[in-house]
Amino acid sequence: MIDQAALLESQALRSTVLDRTDVLDKVKALSLLPDGMHVTTAMVAAYFEVAETVINNLLSRHRQELESNGLRVLRGSDLREFQELNLSFSPGGYPQRRSSLAIWSRRAVLNVAMLLRDSEIARQVRVYLLDMEYLARTQPVENPAHPDLQALDDRIDHRITHILGKTVVPMFNALIETSGEHRKELIALRAGVQRIERRLHQHHARLKRLEGIRDDRPAIGVMAAMDAMNGRTFERHIAKLLIRDGCTNVVVQGGHGDRGVDIIGLTADGRRLVVQCKRFAPYLNITSPDVQKFIGAAKVLYSADVALYVATCPFTAAALDIAAEAGITAVHRGKLEDWSAGEPLKVLE
Repeated sequence: MIDQAALLESQALRSTVLDRTDVLDKVKALSLLPDGMHVTTAMVAAYFEVAETVINNLLSRHRQELESNGLRVLRGSDLREFQELNLSFSPGGYPQRRSSLAIWSRRAVLNVAMLLRDSEIARQVRVYLLDMEYLARTQPVENPAHPDLQALDDRIDHRITHILGKTVVPMFNALIETSGEHRKELIALRAGVQRIERRLHQHHARLKRLEGIRDDRPAIGVMAAMDAMNGRTFERHIAKLLIRDGCTNVVVQGGHGDRGVDIIGLTADGRRLVVQCKRFAPYLNITSPDVQKFIGAAKVLYSADVALYVATCPFTAAALDIAAEAGITAVHRGKLEDWSAGEPLKVLE
């Protein structure tokens, strides 16, 4: 599976996923110019929540790649015509005295998300993009093998090993008993057939292990899967992560009457644990009032030693500040991805 580091470094890998421009709107709404096709550099910067100079520097370093994916720099009559048709209708218009103007297609904006390291929005786009790409690659094909054909394959495997073990090897045994001149050659052939039989058994067992369901495998692509969960299923998923990391007495109690806490339990060393779970769209945010409500429930109603606020979206800066002040562990989308993939939360250790 492609990871974020490889995506940031390899243009060839970036080119394989550039058609998935729909992920931009899944993370955050991308405002377009009136032509419905382009955005300006300022609009790109606003989408990724970075300074416009950051995008200009990126353009300078990767101009050829970006132009191959829809970036255009307009000048002269092309610029004047574009301004008349689009920018004069944009909120606030656009300064008319410009020698050039860069306009970006959605594909070029997605390209920026795969180049921009220091933007939380860009990181979220990459996470969502890779999750969706993983699911697309691992979904079963439209015409999977019929179960009867799989059963036939299994019967053929067993039939081959049966013939080798019950027919061919005994035949060699009989030949060896009655042959003097070629005895050594026959013994060597019998040993070769027995090795083939053992390898077939080992191969069959290995295939069974690989095809079987394993609960200990890390949940690759789990963010896209969590985005598809309902609230209750998401709470149960978080409970499984807690149990995986040694927590005990874990109870999912989300719903009516939960008093603002979805999961309760004990950490591995016996501290009282409470968890709030929010399965929100990745372009939304957990705000300061959201965290304040949880502080009251966790600290006053439950006297929690460890309090987790787990969300499939980012936290605002104010929300992170108040969580840190109150001793609440904010598990945002990025941290949740790492946790689901096997990295334990330090507060639970």
